[in-house]
Parts: sequence; C-alpha cells; structure tokens
Amino acid sequence: MPKATFEEQERVIDSVKKVVLLLLLYTTTLIATDDITVSDNYISTLKQKQFNYDYEKNSEQSSLLENSWIAPLNLSYSYSKTNPYGDVQINQMGAITIDQPIFQSGGIYYGIKYAQATKKYSDYSVDVAKLKMIKDTIALLMQIKQSEFRIERQKLQIENSEINLAQKKEQYLSGQLDSGFLDTAIIERNFKTQALYDMQTSKERLVSNFTTMSDLSYKELTIPHLELLSKEQFLKYNISLKMAKAKLKRDNLNQDVTFAKYLPRVTLTGGYYWTKNENRTMKIGASERDYYNYGFRVNMPININSFQDIEVSKIEFMKSALLKEDRVLTLNSMFEQVMQNISNFEKKQILSLENIELYSKLLKDTKKLFNAGYKTQYDVDTLQNSLKISELDSKIFEIDKQLELLTLYEIYVNDGSKR
Repeated sequence: MPKATFEEQERVIDSVKKVVLLLLLYTTTLIATDDITVSDNYISTLKQKQFNYDYEKNSEQSSLLENSWIAPLNLSYSYSKTNPYGDVQINQMGAITIDQPIFQSGGIYYGIKYAQATKKYSDYSVDVAKLKMIKDTIALLMQIKQSEFRIERQKLQIENSEINLAQKKEQYLSGQLDSGFLDTAIIERNFKTQALYDMQTSKERLVSNFTTMSDLSYKELTIPHLELLSKEQFLKYNISLKMAKAKLKRDNLNQDVTFAKYLPRVTLTGGYYWTKNENRTMKIGASERDYYNYGFRVNMPININSFQDIEVSKIEFMKSALLKEDRVLTLNSMFEQVMQNISNFEKKQILSLENIELYSKLLKDTKKLFNAGYKTQYDVDTLQNSLKISELDSKIFEIDKQLELLTLYEIYVNDGSKR
C-alpha cells in the first residue's frame, strides 16, 4: 500500500482535530445537561391560571354545543283577573310542553362529534399560545445568561484596550510614537466602554421583561439544555401539525352536520295543560281541568340556499386539507433552516475552540519568555484575556444554538397520548 502524502496526512490530522473540538463543545459549556420538559412552571402563576380558564371555557362551550340538540322543557303559567260588566273573573293556566328532535338523518350524531372535534381544536389553540409564552420566557432566560457572558467578554476587551493604551502612553512619552496612535487607543477604549454600558442596559431590559413573564428569579434558574431533534420526531410530536389535523377533522364533520340540516327529521311533541276559571262576583264555583297531548312531527326543509351552504362547508374542508399539507412543507423548511443555523454556530464554536488552543499555547510560551525577561506583563495579561474571550465566545455560540432549537421546541410536545 503506498504511503500517504504529506497533504493527506495533514487532512487526516485536521479531521481528527475537528472531531476532538466538536466533542469539547459539550464539555466547555456551562449550560445544564438536564433534558428539558417544556413546562408551564417557567411562566407566572397568574398566566397559568389564564390558560386554565381558557381550557375550562373550551370544555363548557363543547358541552353546550354537544347538547344543543336536546330541546328545552318549556314551563309556562299565566294569571289574569278581569271585571267585564262588573263580574270579577280569574283565569289561571299552566303548561309543560316539549318539542324534542329524536331523528335528524345523522345530524345528532355528527353534531356531537363536531362538538368534540371543536373542543380538541380549541384546546390545541390554547396549547400553541401557552407554548409560545413558555418559549418566550425561556428565550429571555437564555438571552439574559448570554448577555452576562457578553458583558464579561466586553470587560476583558476593555482591559486589553487599557493595556494597549498604557503601552501607547509609554511609547509616546519615550518618543517612539506620535500622538495620533495614542489618540486612537483612547478612542478605542472609550468606544468599548460605551458598548459595555449599552450591553448592561440591554440586560436590564431583558430582566424586566422576564419578571413580567415569570415568578421565578433568573439568578436562581439554570438554563435548560435542549437536545437535537430528528425531523421525524419534530413532525410526529408537532403540536402545530396536530392542530391543523384537528381543524381538518372538525371541518370534515361540519360537512356532515351541514348536509344533515336539509334532510328529513322526526320530532317528538307533547304537553300537559292545566286551567282554572273562577267568577267571584256571581259566586260560581271554580271550574278546573287538566289534559295532555303527545305525538310526532316529520319535516324536511326545502331551502333554495341549501346547495350553496353545503358547498361552503365543502370548500372550507378542502381548504383545511391544503393548509395541513402547506403546514408540513413550512415545518420541513423551518427544521432545515434551524439545522443550517445550528451548523453555522457549530463552525463558529470550532473556530473559538481553535483560538482557545492557540491562545493557550501562546500564553504558555509567553509566560516562559516573561520569566526569561523577553516579554512584559502586558503581553501575558493580553493573551490571558484573549484566552478568556475565546472561552466566552464558545459559551455564547452554545446559547445561540439553544435559541435556535427553542424555535422547534416551541411547537414540539413529546406527550404521545395527549389529545
């Protein structure tokens, strides 16, 4: 077998190096390693109660719709007193009547199923809104931690600018540099300091927003770690897609309900009646009697707009089918975009880890030269800060990856059996 060329050996070494760096990505991060369950514990108790009321409202509205075919039992009572020609007459009448549909060509069955499907769709709507709020709250938590890393990083950059400024002062006073270089160093230091103030302001704004969303203290919380999802997982447990399927089922049942409205129906009728008449002037004894009736009624509406009504429900169903398919395409595109973004952040992490390796070696060599008198404390401090900056870069990019994954977890619920 021919020996590998020098270039091939270099490529192999680079490949091995990148694999090692990728493995280091999971050991250099300070993010927790616990798997996340997208929990409503992140949002405040008041907001949780609001969503609970939404679920309760959906349940009550579903029951109302499910039982809408049950006719009310009508109770009536009337009392009248008249005195025509001086005769005082009192008339009383009471009745209990019912007009109950018992057959609607499948309309009752489909109406109940439609009510249940409507509740399922409405609950998914609440789920989506709640998950978005949870996602926004967790995103704020991640951004706060990321801003702390950036502030720490900026302070190190300011320290390096201070070191650079001190060096430029010494060189200027010794006549090695003109005032222009010193002025540039001062401007650079001031610019980075102003940027630090902006970062601190941005962090306080994030903290303020977080406190309106959650009862928890961001200082006591650990950033949850989101695992990578496969596309199959993402689509299988995607609540947005489940919602689209629930809407399709609801609209399909609505077709049946609409069609049944224009078919024959049978209604059971019945009533119990009571009357009492009394003439007080003539002192005639009161006459009182009661009676009942029952029967049934068959009717079929002939409506000129029935065809258009049925067509509207059919079109709505076909539109829901298209929306479901379109949602699948959108989710596939979202997944691919997130994976691409994560890949880019991983490349940046690899670069930062390569910098860590480079600065570590340079710092080690510089300390030796400093001890030998060939390098200054400025050189050691600058490289030490640069090493810490690269370490912070890796942590910042890791949170960027987590924020990308959070856009997937916003509509991902691995509950299997839920609804």
